[in-house]
Amino acid sequence: MVLLEFSMSPLDKGESLSPYVSRILKIIDESGIDYRLNPMGTVLEGEWDEVMKIVRDCFLELEKDCKRISVSIKIDYRRGKEKRMNRKIDKVEKTLGRKLSR
Repeated sequence: MVLLEFSMSPLDKGESLSPYVSRILKIIDESGIDYRLNPMGTVLEGEWDEVMKIVRDCFLELEKDCKRISVSIKIDYRRGKEKRMNRKIDKVEKTLGRKLSR
């Protein structure tokens, strides 16, 4: 399974990018894949081809009306492990002996 964190935004649309980010989040949400939005990007969890397709679909959506797009991607692959987004946080909380802000 892959955890893929990415951020994508147009560089030619000014400072307020929420309309573009919202278009991307609509694609992610409708995909049915497990994901977590954070202030700096979005984490997807799934098989390699599945998560890469979502990133591609998001890019193609912005490409429709954006001339320059910035994309950052970070990938963590671990064979045979699922539901890692929650488990990774749960394990740290257990080690600390307390809940963290989510």
